Amino acid sequence: MSSNQRPSLVLAPSVNTTRVVTTTTTTTTYAPIPLPVLPAPPVPHDLQKYPLLNAQLPPSFRQFPLVFPNGSRATFRDSDDGDDVFHEEEVVGGKGWHLIKSEDGAGPSRPVGLVEAVERFGRKRSYGDDGMMEGIESTVEHTSHTPPPRKKAKAAPVLPKISTINAAAPPSPLPSPHGSPPPPNIWPSAPPSGASSPQPPQLPIQPDASLATLMSLPSLVTHYSGLPTSLQSHLLITLLRHSPLPVLRTVHSVLTPTLARDFLNLLPPELVSHVLSFLPFNYIARASRVSKSWRNIIDCDPILWRDLLKSEKLWFGGESERAFAEALIRRRRRAGLPLPDGLSLANPFKVLFKSRYLTRNRWITNPEPKHLAFPAHGRSVVTCLLLSRGRIISASDDHSIHVYSPVTGQLLRSLAGHEGGVWALASTKDTLVSGSTDRTVRIWDLSTGRCTHVFGGHTSTVRCLAIVKPEWVDVEDEQGNIRKEKWPKRPLIVTGSRDHSLRVWVLPRPGEPEYRFDGADEADIDPADEDVDENPYHKLHLVGHEHAVRALAARGRTLVSGSYDSMVRVWDIITGTCKWILVGHTQKVYSVVLDSTRNQACSGSMDGTVRVWNLRTGECQHTLTGHTSLVGLLGLSPSHLVSAAADSTLRIWDPDTGEVRHMLAAHTGAITCFQHDEFKVLSGSDGTLKMWDVREGTIVREFLSNIHGVWQVVFEGRWCVAASHRSDATILDVWDFGNGEEDEDWIGEPVGGIYDEDMTDDEDEEMEQADADAMDQDLDILPSETDMAEDAAAFPEDAGVSELTVENVEHGADEDWGEDESQGEGASGPSRRMSSQPGRRSSSRQVGTQGRTSAPSSSTVPRLRPLLTNDETPTRPRLKNALSRRR
Repeated sequence: MSSNQRPSLVLAPSVNTTRVVTTTTTTTTYAPIPLPVLPAPPVPHDLQKYPLLNAQLPPSFRQFPLVFPNGSRATFRDSDDGDDVFHEEEVVGGKGWHLIKSEDGAGPSRPVGLVEAVERFGRKRSYGDDGMMEGIESTVEHTSHTPPPRKKAKAAPVLPKISTINAAAPPSPLPSPHGSPPPPNIWPSAPPSGASSPQPPQLPIQPDASLATLMSLPSLVTHYSGLPTSLQSHLLITLLRHSPLPVLRTVHSVLTPTLARDFLNLLPPELVSHVLSFLPFNYIARASRVSKSWRNIIDCDPILWRDLLKSEKLWFGGESERAFAEALIRRRRRAGLPLPDGLSLANPFKVLFKSRYLTRNRWITNPEPKHLAFPAHGRSVVTCLLLSRGRIISASDDHSIHVYSPVTGQLLRSLAGHEGGVWALASTKDTLVSGSTDRTVRIWDLSTGRCTHVFGGHTSTVRCLAIVKPEWVDVEDEQGNIRKEKWPKRPLIVTGSRDHSLRVWVLPRPGEPEYRFDGADEADIDPADEDVDENPYHKLHLVGHEHAVRALAARGRTLVSGSYDSMVRVWDIITGTCKWILVGHTQKVYSVVLDSTRNQACSGSMDGTVRVWNLRTGECQHTLTGHTSLVGLLGLSPSHLVSAAADSTLRIWDPDTGEVRHMLAAHTGAITCFQHDEFKVLSGSDGTLKMWDVREGTIVREFLSNIHGVWQVVFEGRWCVAASHRSDATILDVWDFGNGEEDEDWIGEPVGGIYDEDMTDDEDEEMEQADADAMDQDLDILPSETDMAEDAAAFPEDAGVSELTVENVEHGADEDWGEDESQGEGASGPSRRMSSQPGRRSSSRQVGTQGRTSAPSSSTVPRLRPLLTNDETPTRPRLKNALSRRR
């Protein structure tokens, strides 16, 4: 009970009914009876010893009904709230009629105090006039459908208004204001049973033990507070032993939450993590719903969620987890997320656990994900497919790039500008980079659909490209010390072409000056004629491959390229030096992946093998055999290396040991596309799209079947998109494995673990510019020779090349190269290094007359494979200055 509010006893309205010829029912409302105020408890020195002192009591303790011996009802309240206001209401009626009161001028009647009610009771019993009907209040005018009785009741004389000293005080005998003798007892007994007159109204209350207890409660509390603790305990136990079960349950409902101790809030965080580590995930999920404090403790505990990731086999080594956490922190910082309803934001490991848990389970347990299919690109081949920031981006050999909504399938943007098929695509945030058979590189603003930059310089099809984002890498100095450095200083673009070369460009930031080479919008201008020295975004021209560059992969400062010359080259994209020439494949290299965590690269070739290269030593660590045809596709995740070949099989390898874990053989044709993560593999072939369990090597489900072909497939988080050809049209299929809004924080992990939330866009512009200047100073470029004479031989056009399936690539698309790739010295020999030290400036490097980088003359360096002349490669385009770049 609150100490500053006075308790009261609210009497229920009394109803007095007298039946004569008419029936009059009078309801009288009584004012609350104030009860004595409880003494304020003394403020203890230690509030923990008195847990119920400020506890919030249940409503049943603060307000409950009482029934007195005469049948009167009342409600006890521990404070005089004045909530209920009752009005006196009189209902008059007879057989077939009733009184309808006029509301004109009528107002609520005054509540009657207890003393006034007792006086009325005594006054009505004193009237003995025969012409007066005892106990009947004066009536009002009757109005009804039927006439009232002719004989009217004689009205009682109008008495003057009674004034009381305190109408709300406890009842006590008071003298009659009219001089009539007071009743012998204010609580009289019932009238004689033989009385013929109507029964007088009952007293509003007849005191009993309940009222006596309420009146004496303050003295009881004061007396109890002065008792010793042992006697207080004895008294309470004695009272509880005499209490029935409902009373004990009520007391228990109050004591249990008050005496409970929140051990998670009391223990140190280290012990909390240790205690929670013994609980399985479903119990932790329940515990987080107990209270806001528990949810904050559980959500913000990184050790708990790290251990859960490991116990649920969702921990993949640490690098991918660190990248996810850093990306999420940057995303929150840029979004300026407010704290939701007083709750702290969940630890990134918790978000990662939920995302991976849903990715592992929903893709298997959801039997009917939401499916959407819509046409795209007419009947043309979809050459590239991306999922980026809630957008589907598709490129085709019909020269177009389309942007769709995965939710509705609506075409959001159509990017037109290329004059040839688009065969290379990469995106970051709202920037898209595309490469085409028209030999140009275009940069698009996805928010507006505008082409902001057009780069020329390549003399043949741009077949592959990548965006290289800044990240921390290990750099070894000349003394052999390894330190962490961030490279590149700002995002770069690397493009590979059929002109046998690669180029490095700076990725323009939004708002930077737009650039288009002269004649970019004119059809009769050759992009190869551009002077790249005039392009402020061009950095390096990497030459050395003897045939078309078919694949590339880049992270940090390292670039790996695979070529139809059956060689793999490793470059430093900051200095432009070729660190290693990896020789071992006997036929064309079609795919490469870069494993920066293990410091190794993998390559797949037409010779049916996959080779794993050590980037520190340049040696081939493993040669993975088993495929019987072209290995056209490679994929790498933290724990699995997956290869897909034209022999209709996929193989899952251990990237550490090179052992084959599973062979996935269920397709009937060459594998045209696939993507995988740590849980599943999605693969497309001629007519089917299948999903495999990457850990078990078994088929989980079949998305598409009985169709003409599957061009591309990508997935991320809850979304999966596939481009296929059926019913003589190109169709995009979208599957959503989420459950609506409750899965909005299901964050997918991009391929390779490269996130868009880099630190170089908006932060520390001046420092980044200084770093960029330092990067330029690191470039040790020799003076370029004079421009070479242009080739007289005509260069065959690449625009008509259309690689529909891997078989076409293997049997038809490369016939024009006309060379046996197995010929030449050292085709199957060990890898050859370009310089004696990977971090040393290539001061002894020589630039050959053809613009290629040749080996040093030192006898300690193995002799390189002899380079072919232009006459031996009829499809080789004309070359410009070796390593030409803007100064």
